[in-house]
Amino acid sequence: MRRVTLFVNGSARNGKVVAVYGTLSDLLSVASNKLGIKATSVYNGKGGLIDDIALIRDDDVLFVCEGEPFIDPQSDGRAQEELTGAHTDWLTLNVGGRYFTTTRSTLVNKEPDSMLAHMFKDKDAWGNKQDHRGAFLIDRSPEYFEPILNYLRHGQLIVNDGINLLGVLEEARFFGIDSLIEHLETAIKNSQPAEDHSPISRKEFVRFLLATPTKSELRCQGLNFSGADLSRLDLRYINFKMANLSRCNLAHANLCCANLERADLSGSVLDCANLQGVKMLCSNAEGASLKGCNFEDPSGLKANLEGANLKGVDMEGSQMTGINLRVATLKNAKLKNCNLRGATLAGTDLENCDLSGCDLQEANLRGSNVKGAIFEEMLTPLHMSQSVR
Repeated sequence: MRRVTLFVNGSARNGKVVAVYGTLSDLLSVASNKLGIKATSVYNGKGGLIDDIALIRDDDVLFVCEGEPFIDPQSDGRAQEELTGAHTDWLTLNVGGRYFTTTRSTLVNKEPDSMLAHMFKDKDAWGNKQDHRGAFLIDRSPEYFEPILNYLRHGQLIVNDGINLLGVLEEARFFGIDSLIEHLETAIKNSQPAEDHSPISRKEFVRFLLATPTKSELRCQGLNFSGADLSRLDLRYINFKMANLSRCNLAHANLCCANLERADLSGSVLDCANLQGVKMLCSNAEGASLKGCNFEDPSGLKANLEGANLKGVDMEGSQMTGINLRVATLKNAKLKNCNLRGATLAGTDLENCDLSGCDLQEANLRGSNVKGAIFEEMLTPLHMSQSVR
């Protein structure tokens, strides 16, 4: 019976002594089991390919490979390194169970301050662990390590489809590849979808309305409806706080008890809208049209427009009994034929407003600015007590 010593190709460590019997295929099967590889060919110590089991002698030292060319375990790049000062010897990395073959110079030269450079700059300086094939063990993700190795080879960041850039970035940070970190951060930023600030259309909003139970409050706080056609819709009790409703068409819409606090309604059309009990504190409705609107709630719930910006609005013919317009700005507004009975206009800026034909009975105008305001054809006389502080 003949006995031989088997090594993995290119390695002189962790050899296995086995008995030779049967055919060459039997020997390759034994080698696969003993060395934990998929053996396909056998070489002698001089690199000669053995294709017949009869050529094997007792106590031969053989090298088993998985299809790659013969690698002499005695050869290294030390002589060349001494002449050139470069680290060009080949080595194999076992990263998370996947093998990568590269040169020491690839790992060292491009990023000399990285962890990989410190690991392989001086042989055995870190005491790197090796597997049965002599490959250096690195417990990291192979799919994220591959783009890093390719970057060290040619200086270009190339990431295949399906590879998460965030994973590659974490590996680059772990290994200290500083120049690659900058590339990856830029690539991740560019890959993020642009923020969508486009306004919500009527079709999209109607879909939301239909999907919401009638007794549920729809929250639209801070949303962008700029330029949307929301006319004749039932928008009762909806929270539009701080929403962008500029240039919207809200004509004939039912906004009963809606919350429009600090909303932007500039340039919008709200003609004939139902605004009973609406909350418009500090809202901006400059230049809006509110002709023929109804702010009057028979139940006594008053609309609140305190501090609102209503410069240049057209509110002609609106029903505003008991409305709260305290410290609101209505400069240059058109308020002809409005019903302002019992309205709170204290501290309101009514400069150059047209209040012709208005009903101001019991309205509170104390401290309001009525410079240039027009009070013609008033339905009820304006008493001094209504306007004196």
